[in-house]
Amino acid sequence: MPTSKVLTSATNFIKPSTLSQLHQKQLPGLTSLFTKFSRSKSTQGFTKPAKMSTEPSAAEKSAAFEKVLKRNPHGDFKAVEASRPAFDPSPKFTYFQTPQPDWAYGSGANSLAASAETKKNEQHIMVDPYTEGRPPAFNYKLLISAIVPRPIALVSTRSADGTTENLAPFSYFQVISHDPPLFTLGFASPLSPASRAKDSLRILHETGECVINLMSTPFLEAANSCSTNAPLGVSEWVISGLTPVYDAQTVKAPRAKEAVFAVECKLVHVKEFESRSKPGETGSTLVVVEGTKFWIKEGAVNEELNQMDLDVYKPVSRLGGITYGLVREGLEIPRPDFEKDIGGMEGYEKLKKAREEKKEREEKKEKE
Repeated sequence: MPTSKVLTSATNFIKPSTLSQLHQKQLPGLTSLFTKFSRSKSTQGFTKPAKMSTEPSAAEKSAAFEKVLKRNPHGDFKAVEASRPAFDPSPKFTYFQTPQPDWAYGSGANSLAASAETKKNEQHIMVDPYTEGRPPAFNYKLLISAIVPRPIALVSTRSADGTTENLAPFSYFQVISHDPPLFTLGFASPLSPASRAKDSLRILHETGECVINLMSTPFLEAANSCSTNAPLGVSEWVISGLTPVYDAQTVKAPRAKEAVFAVECKLVHVKEFESRSKPGETGSTLVVVEGTKFWIKEGAVNEELNQMDLDVYKPVSRLGGITYGLVREGLEIPRPDFEKDIGGMEGYEKLKKAREEKKEREEKKEKE
């Protein structure tokens, strides 16, 4: 299992085993104490001596990673794009039937599983993410094409002194709770040393706040431009042309005016994880933030303020490589009630018996 480190400051860590011992002693407010300490830049009263390092810079590591990744599969992307149909903004969100409307409980996969194409690819292969010679970039490329679609958070941060603002897209992002509203952000970098930390991570840790702007089709190109490998001090707001609005109620970071849905967030927890390909180094950092205020464009939400209009929202998802997904089609399936739809325990026992009989028939057929 990957080794994890619970962050208490920029230079000190408490191992999970130690953390467990502390919990057993029932120290009050331990989690909030960790969060408070995690926002401090250094340990008071201690000056770490400077060291000369020959380790590659963050920019050099990023360049090497991209070289292996080959993110853009096209030699001349503009030429390839020109050969494709023009974008059609007219389609409205459309609902379809499910693949098999007469599907019955206990039936397993629907009728699509019987297609010739599916049958042809029934065998599975096992991939060890740490096979000797397999670059970490391959795992990244595989995972972002397998875990799809993913929502995209355009994260806005602002330094404590207000001199530096950062705007970066994240598809290592998800909502994980509604009470309280909690979101996760994944960074493919350590928090310390600061020279190796991603700008958004460094500023978020320093200030304890950010704004999450959800990505939509009308500013797709602008949001994507924020993923450029710009040096520290260069504003993605300028590169993208997006409009910062400084009207947040609980944070100082601006929201993007163009975003249909945005969330003011406060830092809750930071945790670094040790790299498996390079033991001793931090491979990634997980951040949990809490939503404190929601911002929704008028006309994009119902009167009860609890349901978004997808035709107005026009959300965009991240797929593999440099591919984005448009949310234009969907289907509805009601959540089943155990007593009413499945028949309670009596219905369950019938399904269980039918499953066992089917298994016996298949085993008998294999022996013939």
